[in-house]
Amino acid sequence: MRKVTVAAIQMSCTDHINTNIQKAEKFVRQAADEGAQIILLQELFETLYFCQKENPKYYQFSTSVEDNLAIRHFKSIAKELNVVLPISFYERKNNARYNSLIVIDADGSLLEVYRKSHIPDGPGYEEKYYFSPGDTGFKVWKTKYGRIGVGICWDQWFPEAARIMALMGAELIFYPTAIGSEPEDPSIDSSKHWQRCMTGHSASNLVPVIASNRTGQEQIEDSTITFYGTSFITDGTGEVIRQASRDQEEILIATFDLDELAHQRIEWGVFRDRRPELYSKILSLDGNL
Repeated sequence: MRKVTVAAIQMSCTDHINTNIQKAEKFVRQAADEGAQIILLQELFETLYFCQKENPKYYQFSTSVEDNLAIRHFKSIAKELNVVLPISFYERKNNARYNSLIVIDADGSLLEVYRKSHIPDGPGYEEKYYFSPGDTGFKVWKTKYGRIGVGICWDQWFPEAARIMALMGAELIFYPTAIGSEPEDPSIDSSKHWQRCMTGHSASNLVPVIASNRTGQEQIEDSTITFYGTSFITDGTGEVIRQASRDQEEILIATFDLDELAHQRIEWGVFRDRRPELYSKILSLDGNL
């Protein structure tokens, strides 16, 4: 048996970077005290979700990997607590800027950076103004506690991303997120659709999914989003086994046997029976490849 305990943290954020980092540390320590070995924080937790509005002053939040406050802070925390931490951050590399994530292994070492592949662009979620499309391709990291894949927010709506991570050997798939109400139409509530997309990825790939969303109301200039929380963890068949509320700060924890999950994937034959030679049209936008 290879058992691993994972955690998803759901918290609200302020406009003070150090305050957000300290709050995140408090939750990471609590999760570790409860046995968690891989702990997921939400997307861009260092700041408010500034992408609500297009404003050049928010470019100042971007940093290099070396200079990022959260990465520098959590390197020592990961080593101290012997935990794996995927850390979302606003990356600056020369003249380019990305919505990125780096995995800190349990010894405090930095593994590879993943840059968000799918960049949304709509009222309240103006990410194309701030981020270039990621150029790293999808990543799977071999950590102390298992092989993990991570997609960032909008990535979670695309089945291709989850399937590729599964094909690359991901035993667990994590999604840090920042999603809530639609400023142009507050009557829209996408939370159930959001969850169904990811539970489908779990079911199709027979891999647990761990999703961490922020909660609370945030205002940027004249735009307001109420983040709907509902972070969750599935089992290896897409069943939701842990579910957070919409408006409370919470920690979700679950334990998996990675060997048992691997055996389950073999038994189902999903990967055995794939026909990649028939899937070429997936490489086109209009199905006419």
